[in-house]
Amino acid sequence: MTADRIDRTARDAFGFAALRPGQRQAIEALLAGHDTLAVLASGAGKSAIYQIAALLIEGPTLVISPLIALQQDQSQAIERHLPGEAAPLNSRLGGAARRRTLKRLEEGAVEFLFLAPEQLANAEVRAELALMQPSLLVVDEAHCISEWGHDFRPEYLRIGPLVEQLGHPTTLALTATAAPPVRREIAERLHLRDPAEIVRGFDRPEIRLSVERHHDERRKQEALLEHVARLAKPGIVYCATRRAADACAAQLAAAGWRAAAYHAGHSSSERDDVQGRFMEGALDVVVATTAFGMGVDTPHVRFVLHQAVSESLDAYYQEIGRAARDRLPAEAILLYRPEDLGTRRFLRGAGPLTPSDLDRVARAVADAGTPLPADTLREALAMSRSKLTAAVTRLEDAGELAVRADGSVARAPCAPPVDDAVAAAVDADEQRETFALSRLAMVRAYAETAGCRRRFLLSYFGERAPERCGNCDGCTRLDDAADDDLLPAPQHEQVADRFPPGCRVRHHEWGGGEVQRVDGDHLIVLFDDVGYKTLGGEIVASRHLLERL
Repeated sequence: MTADRIDRTARDAFGFAALRPGQRQAIEALLAGHDTLAVLASGAGKSAIYQIAALLIEGPTLVISPLIALQQDQSQAIERHLPGEAAPLNSRLGGAARRRTLKRLEEGAVEFLFLAPEQLANAEVRAELALMQPSLLVVDEAHCISEWGHDFRPEYLRIGPLVEQLGHPTTLALTATAAPPVRREIAERLHLRDPAEIVRGFDRPEIRLSVERHHDERRKQEALLEHVARLAKPGIVYCATRRAADACAAQLAAAGWRAAAYHAGHSSSERDDVQGRFMEGALDVVVATTAFGMGVDTPHVRFVLHQAVSESLDAYYQEIGRAARDRLPAEAILLYRPEDLGTRRFLRGAGPLTPSDLDRVARAVADAGTPLPADTLREALAMSRSKLTAAVTRLEDAGELAVRADGSVARAPCAPPVDDAVAAAVDADEQRETFALSRLAMVRAYAETAGCRRRFLLSYFGERAPERCGNCDGCTRLDDAADDDLLPAPQHEQVADRFPPGCRVRHHEWGGGEVQRVDGDHLIVLFDDVGYKTLGGEIVASRHLLERL
């Protein structure tokens, strides 16, 4: 029986006494030949899924992972149980070591090969992967392929073409946090075929959630220092900008704490030093931008403080999820000023792409007649990397361009007329901008909700939750309420009955969507094209704004 084989392999090869929720379902789906998207909370054992499945599926396994540190950790974990069966292939390998790894790969001596998506630009590596003929392709931190994800990386866009180039081996996408739009985009960008979707364990009940509202920036910073002083260490403080991170780290150091800043403005050696000291217990606090966190496997982080709002609830939940991986109590506190939302809108950039941006990119590729390396295209157009990536992605979705496995850009087979493709890409980009702003509105709604914050977060990720969790400031307020004015408004019975969370609906203007939550007399609906909308229940009922599908 499949279950017996899975349990035996887990026990004998890796020493697992039992599998955790979600692991078995994902392994069974892979063994049945299904592409699989597994969304499991941090610390839930995502790596065990492909480790066990790989030994039960004939043929080698290719694991694409974004960070060298992650690749090394995962490779070493396998080597402890299966010596000689895992090898990383990354930019830190010297020439001789690289050649040895490629030789072992050619000889079929490697069961698990780890590499970064950047390596896909190397023609030699792609040729070796084609010879390797992996039976299982694993994409770790798969949210990196989604522009809606909290850590989008353009290099991940090469993976979809690679899947097809390799003959579409069974593909496993792994991530810890992905709301429904992110899950849809992961499946599309990786070319997953009717994937099994396993979503488990978004709830982190050991993390207490709270939001403090401030109107004065100076008082907010004073509150941050007070919290750091009272909370158990170590902890992480997230800031919106590098400048804010440097200033906050300096303040904490001046107050006597072992604190250091971490952001992309520092050299890689400086960042490695800060991360190493934090993981070794030599720092009380790291003050960081979103650059800090992936690959930080420190189980005893006791608090995560946000000095400003995150760009989305996806990012926020991923960041606070770095606390309490030992499952002991921790705190996640957001210091909130409504004005900070404007800063986040500014940091997103100049807004949607212009028709001129899209037209220039489309015509440059069409005029070239041959595939263009992305760097060549960027230099020719004097366009930023982020803007070019967005433009190429929109034009790819419109059927005009194709991104190859080596990262070069070519005109797609059967491409439509350039003018038609550009018009479609403009419309898609405007929709995406509207969607992005709706996600920021959800951050505001979370910060300002009077109810249970955990329920709000879980419903955002499409997971059902009880009315109250008992471990957030919203529930504390409700427990302490002395009169009915502080209690949540009763749900409008007609709305709650007709449009329960999870049901599909259609709006005459915004199209199809899914009800995420019923909050008092309001519905929060995630529309496929325009994002999150909050609708008054009474208006929905009286004007027949929604049709249940």
